Amino acid sequence: MKKWNVVIVLGSAQFVMVLDGTVMNVSISTVVSDLDTSVTAMQAAITFYTLTMAAFMLLGAKLGDVWGRRRAFVIGSCVYAAGSLITALSPSVGFLFLGWSIIEGLGAVLVIPAIAALVADNYRGAERVTAFAVIGAVSGAAVAAGPLIGGAVTTYSSWRFVFVAEVVIMLGVVLCARIITDSTPRQSIRIDIGSVLLSSAGLVLIVFGMLQSKTWGWVVPLYTPEIAGVPIAPLGVSLTTWCIALGAALIALFISWQRRLIRDGRSPLMQPDLFSITTLRSGLSVLGAQYAVTAGLFFMVPVYLQMTLGYDALETGLKIFPLSVSLILFSIVGTALSRRWSPRRIVKVGQSTLVLSAVLLLGAVTEDLRGVLFAAGMFLAGSALGLLASQLGNVNMSSVGEKDTSEVGGLQGVFQNLGSSLGTALIGSLLIGALSTSFASGVA
Repeated sequence: MKKWNVVIVLGSAQFVMVLDGTVMNVSISTVVSDLDTSVTAMQAAITFYTLTMAAFMLLGAKLGDVWGRRRAFVIGSCVYAAGSLITALSPSVGFLFLGWSIIEGLGAVLVIPAIAALVADNYRGAERVTAFAVIGAVSGAAVAAGPLIGGAVTTYSSWRFVFVAEVVIMLGVVLCARIITDSTPRQSIRIDIGSVLLSSAGLVLIVFGMLQSKTWGWVVPLYTPEIAGVPIAPLGVSLTTWCIALGAALIALFISWQRRLIRDGRSPLMQPDLFSITTLRSGLSVLGAQYAVTAGLFFMVPVYLQMTLGYDALETGLKIFPLSVSLILFSIVGTALSRRWSPRRIVKVGQSTLVLSAVLLLGAVTEDLRGVLFAAGMFLAGSALGLLASQLGNVNMSSVGEKDTSEVGGLQGVFQNLGSSLGTALIGSLLIGALSTSFASGVA
């Protein structure tokens, strides 16, 4: 049992990192009321929490190589705990945004890449496969448990106590971190600031454009910002399109700049050649898609249940229960299956199940979201996401050598959080736009 103490400590940190977003989703209406704010402001906070992580995750991974992975893990855990404390005590949405979306996000950029790299440092062979499956299962369990924990705590006490509990857990993680082995030598390298600025600006522009799509429109301008009474819509195209296009151009420039740094014998923020590894490229793509679907579901359903049907936080958590319980169950099943089936086979089964769940959900949607078909669709969606969560970390980390594990951990964090940001922004924009249109039609 002693050899698994490390994965218990790392898994506890992973649980908190993933739990945060899903807890807040079911508490939206209560937080909006407590802090006298709006759903749109909360959507921005949710999106910018994951965006902060996506924007600086590569930097966090590189700092782990420079400082040492365990040291980065401990520093990140302390920063995250400080952000959670500020969030718990927030008197306004501005403080919540600072503590949750910014400070917690900056702590997470050190913790998440370090978790993946430290698992690789502490386990070998079959034990490493199991350890990565456990971390994936913990992520799935956190996604699933979030609505139930958030719903119960918000209904019977206050959403603030969730963040108090996070402070306690992260302090426990810091105290136990000494048992973790950090066998990878520190690197004496200079971090290129231009690379950090390019990657961060590109990701911020892409997600900000998506977030504003409900206001600005996707291509045809809607409620466009004005300067001196003149609408800002270059060439008659929405600012959403311009933001996304400029962000994509900056990411392309970032990749080109990394190649130039390598040619000049300097240390890049990211190795572009990693994307030539087919297994890694496929694993990261599926990971991003998985988190986009998960974030979309866990934003869309709670907002609809609370703002349209009037459910409280606990009722919302119970409505999502089929998805939650199957996600936890099949994260464990995926971990067990990894001893008999190849990761590729488990991922394929998960993807096929996700397609089937989408068909069921589309056929089962009613105004009040009742019916056995809807519950079955949610159960299947959770099953698929649980299977994927248990495997993708191992697929990605096993595709590279020891020296690249920290960097791949950072890339995993980027794809997880970019997927979450895009899923929340895209689904949230469509949902809020649809609800606004429905309300306007009803008034008319």
